[in-house]
Amino acid sequence: MTKKALVIGGGPAGLMAAEQLVTAGLSVTIAEAKPTLGRKFLMAGKSGLNLTMDEAVSAFLPNYYDARTYLDPLIASFGPQEVKEWTAKLGQQIFIGTSGRVFPKVMKASPLLREWIARLRGSGVSLRTNWKLTGFIDNNAQFQTPDGAKNIIADVVVLAMGGASWARLGSDGAWAEQFGPITPFQPANCAFTMDWTDHMTKFFGTPIKNITLRAGDMTSRGEIIVSRNGIEGGGIYSVSRALRTGVPLKIDLKPDWTVDRVESALSKSRGKESQTNHLRKALKLDPIKIALMREITPQLPQNAQELAKMVKCLSITTLEPRPMDEAISTAGGIPWNRLDAGLMLLDRPGIFCAGEMIDWEAPTGGYLITACLATGRWAGLHAAQFSQHT
Repeated sequence: MTKKALVIGGGPAGLMAAEQLVTAGLSVTIAEAKPTLGRKFLMAGKSGLNLTMDEAVSAFLPNYYDARTYLDPLIASFGPQEVKEWTAKLGQQIFIGTSGRVFPKVMKASPLLREWIARLRGSGVSLRTNWKLTGFIDNNAQFQTPDGAKNIIADVVVLAMGGASWARLGSDGAWAEQFGPITPFQPANCAFTMDWTDHMTKFFGTPIKNITLRAGDMTSRGEIIVSRNGIEGGGIYSVSRALRTGVPLKIDLKPDWTVDRVESALSKSRGKESQTNHLRKALKLDPIKIALMREITPQLPQNAQELAKMVKCLSITTLEPRPMDEAISTAGGIPWNRLDAGLMLLDRPGIFCAGEMIDWEAPTGGYLITACLATGRWAGLHAAQFSQHT
């Protein structure tokens, strides 16, 4: 008799798990709470779908912080090179940016997702959308569907219901009530709140480029954006893990200059020029950088040495993360000590976990999608193996 597999969640992790299960000969159903599959995947692709990084696994793994030990065999089995090959097999050509980021040439997620779903359908995977999980007893899953209450009894189940950000796309973390205990969720790759004064209003939406950001032991050479609610952008996302612990953010506004060079430039006589014009001309600082300095310290130091120190280390100590639902991803979830080596819940045999449900985090840059694919693949493979012995 053909064994039955249920995958709950239709994002990259769930789709990848389903692919392994159907390839192994199981009858597979994907149940997705939203009207369509891969909604967060599609949203990520709106600004260019960054699938992975063109780098060796040894350089890739440290970006998973404390979870790297657990993810090591998964990423070694399905890492950057395998993601590129998998993308090509779905008929999508890739290109590699100057930073090593890997994108589909079309710069969108929708063509890849369409091909992937078509391949799954062609393999016999049953897709159920608008199926919201309402209960789970043993391997009997209950759903609220457009046609009323339904249930599915499966031999193995892969849970791939996401973390706790972007609830409107399906990742609301509500599953924790049924499958906890969990490590508490925290925002990752998130913006931070700043209560700007009126003089910053004209800069909303403006990027601050060519800076270095430091928070604790984390450093990022990227840009940030001044928004109505605070600071966002890749630069601050990269140090958000440290910032959410309460350490100050330190910004080097002239990262290619030494502090002595900055001080020397500022020591030159400014004559009747205002301090703002002197900063702009002597250091070629953009207006938004000078505005940020004045926002943090309205009365700037007159002494060249002290002013140079500020340019090289502008400290912001009042940052709080924006609400978790606005974050690109979350830390927290199913702790690794609740999972066996195949990502099966130790206290619930036959139930496997994948994707952002598990307690790991990573910066943007393809690390998130790669780990979702790798954990989904790993969970699917091991769920298929488990089914052979039950």
